[in-house]
Amino acid sequence: MTGARGGGRRPGARGRTATGLGTGGRKEGGIGGSRQVTVRVKTARGRTSSSQRWLERQLNDPYVAESKRLGYRSRAAFKLLQLDERFKMLKPGQRVVDLGAAPGGWTQVAVARVNAPDRGQVVGLDILPVEPIAGALLIEADFMAVDAPARLKAELGGPVDVVLSDMAAPTTGHAKTDHLRIVGLCEAALDFAIDVLAPDGIFIAKVFQGGTEGELLARMKRAFRTVRHAKPPASRAESAETYVVATGFRGEPEQR
Repeated sequence: MTGARGGGRRPGARGRTATGLGTGGRKEGGIGGSRQVTVRVKTARGRTSSSQRWLERQLNDPYVAESKRLGYRSRAAFKLLQLDERFKMLKPGQRVVDLGAAPGGWTQVAVARVNAPDRGQVVGLDILPVEPIAGALLIEADFMAVDAPARLKAELGGPVDVVLSDMAAPTTGHAKTDHLRIVGLCEAALDFAIDVLAPDGIFIAKVFQGGTEGELLARMKRAFRTVRHAKPPASRAESAETYVVATGFRGEPEQR
């Protein structure tokens, strides 16, 4: 249920700084200005037209190629790198939780950023198994299970600086249903963030086109000093996904 990110896995790979791949790093001709050679996939028996389009898109995606070159588990790593370039969220020594961690691209980035030079703490959780990442604790569990937040808090042992959520429910093809599902995951992630964040903490969550629901957004604005929506360049143009970035956690005021 919780969103595994696409892209190839590379056991034990550690993230590295991706020079020129930040918010402004997408140049003409692909990443870093290099010219891409378009790959066409021949039709094959048993392959559907949609799977053929997906394979062709993967083969021609510069972020897929660059993630393999740099050892990231998925192209999604660049989304977090670009968000971090823009908002300056990840710092050495922080405690970070990555919800919806599979296959591990965001966790890799978090480990590289918070463990240099001070040693921080990174805990990732996903309903799918995630191959080990040096410097991170990985938990296989459904975040929507009743006991999952308590398990996370027990492992953390204290307040958290950053809560990341790239969770996404499987799509049904029905836009309203899919929107409600992602909003439900975002609400659950926000509940957890409000429960564990230290003062001035940060919350980042995936949402889809239309942004967050009015009440959810209003709740974030009460609990954080700044709330913004952002779509990093690595997020495919045709994708409806975007991210809400809430910074400066100040606690949720008591309801009167």
